[in-house]
Amino acid sequence: MIAPRLKGRFALITGASRGIGRAVAQHFAAEGATVAINHRDDGRLADVALASLRQASCEAGHGDLPHRVEEADVARPDAVGAMVDRLVAAWGRLDVLVNNAGIQSETPGDDFDDDALERILAVNLLGAARCARAAIRHFLSRPGGGVIINTSSVHEIVPKPGFLAYSISKGGLGNLTRTLALEFAGRGIRVNAVGPGATITDLNSAWTQDPAKRAVVESHIPMGRAATPEELAPVFAFLASDEASYVTGQTLYACGGLTLHADFARNWSS
Repeated sequence: MIAPRLKGRFALITGASRGIGRAVAQHFAAEGATVAINHRDDGRLADVALASLRQASCEAGHGDLPHRVEEADVARPDAVGAMVDRLVAAWGRLDVLVNNAGIQSETPGDDFDDDALERILAVNLLGAARCARAAIRHFLSRPGGGVIINTSSVHEIVPKPGFLAYSISKGGLGNLTRTLALEFAGRGIRVNAVGPGATITDLNSAWTQDPAKRAVVESHIPMGRAATPEELAPVFAFLASDEASYVTGQTLYACGGLTLHADFARNWSS
């Protein structure tokens, strides 16, 4: 049985209708949190995810908690502010924000589409900053502080040629994490990030659905396989819980060893 480390907490998870966000939302619910599933235009899947949260809460003995679905484009500042206002009005408080919404597409350094560049940065980086701003304002308005967890990537520190916008967004997200953590560490607000590696999600369907491409991807992972979203969810739950009460400003890489540079598994440099 999953420990109820998040019982009584209220959490907003952006981009939570599928993939890592949905797995995190379900795990939070199983640990006792009340969860808001944010999506932009994925209402059907969000409703399915909501049903799974309710089931997870009940099966874990937490009863029928007031989980919610929140439709909002995190790239729009007005939508972000309105979403947080609605949650505070409905729940009375917000304790945890998971900035998980993210998109990617090819943006070669010598031939990227400006609209694609701006949209990726607007969702992945600026959206996270704006959601964090709204959450921090609420955290500071009442006692108890709060927690922010950003979904980063191994590409926070490992370049991804051909995907310039995505690399910029994740590198920026790492510095957003550290800057906010330092700015608000003395006021009870912890800010951390999780850096997944190759994960089986819709975002990665270009290789997860092709056995040959998947084999190439997994050949670069020291552990020899891609992650499932369900393997990553407990990492978020740890950072959201009091077990991580002395952890802030960190990116925890849950990547199967990708950041260890697999080419050095057998020494060739000396």
